[in-house]
Amino acid sequence: AMPAPGTEDSFLFNVDSFIMFDVKDKDAKAAQAAMARLILSPEFQVVFNVNKGSIPVRSGIEEQPFDSIAVSSMGDFAATAESGGLMPSMAHEMAVSPAIRGAMFDVVTNFYNSDMSAADAASKLAAAVGEAM
Repeated sequence: AMPAPGTEDSFLFNVDSFIMFDVKDKDAKAAQAAMARLILSPEFQVVFNVNKGSIPVRSGIEEQPFDSIAVSSMGDFAATAESGGLMPSMAHEMAVSPAIRGAMFDVVTNFYNSDMSAADAASKLAAAVGEAM
């Protein structure tokens, strides 16, 4: 696969998250720790990600069961993590709030569906993000 121009040193990512409540009960805390340990285990990471078509959230997972695209992505992710080029996706509010994402999408949609100049779009984008913050 070829990266889009200007993105060679970047990796856009999205991560599944599991939220744990702040609990006081000793047994509930132990259950949460067990769940986290199981989710992060190599066995779970392989089964989950091979079936989902994604890459493991942790390092140290064997490449063997993954297809060539996943193996390539795993290598790209590791290299980009090392170089500092990881970028969270705007999907699911990983990089920006829903208000900012919506403001950005509105300006981009209007730009593509009109004769708005790039300079005007850039100004409107900056203003929209500023207002949404």
